[in-house]
Amino acid sequence: MKRINVRESEPGLIEEIDSVEFLSGFRGCLACGTCSAGCPVHRVTASYDPIRIMRMLVLGLREELLKGDMIWLCSDCYTCQENCPMGIKITDTINHLKNLAITEANVPLGVSTQEKLLKDQGKIYVIDEFDNKKRSKAGLPPLPAIAEEAKTLLAKREGRPKREQRDVR
Repeated sequence: MKRINVRESEPGLIEEIDSVEFLSGFRGCLACGTCSAGCPVHRVTASYDPIRIMRMLVLGLREELLKGDMIWLCSDCYTCQENCPMGIKITDTINHLKNLAITEANVPLGVSTQEKLLKDQGKIYVIDEFDNKKRSKAGLPPLPAIAEEAKTLLAKREGRPKREQRDVR
């Protein structure tokens, strides 16, 4: 795991996140580790650590947070947030960081690939003939290869002004 370099600190990030009403209070983190102890991703991927994200945020390490992969490993299970004794909205904060990364065009290949699949097919997993044969053997009806309704909804969303579109949360 890379060492944190406080010389790379950007205090503006702290103010930017703290000004978001529903996220304010993250500076109250006691670094108790409850978030990391309960995190299912941290259990299998030691390089992902919610407390490290919170510390990096408090230190204002914008570039490392927004250009790195760590925030994208969060599974959005809310375990860290629900268990935090200080009531810090850790998952919501991580999702806000993801939104900031997206606005700065810092999106991992996997996320952009999923986005392309959603736009092209209306779903992330491609259903092929093999899948439908398995479904048929299990007594299930076949599924279409492309989810036209989802594609239509996504196309409508594309036409809306950015401020009307929802964020990652």
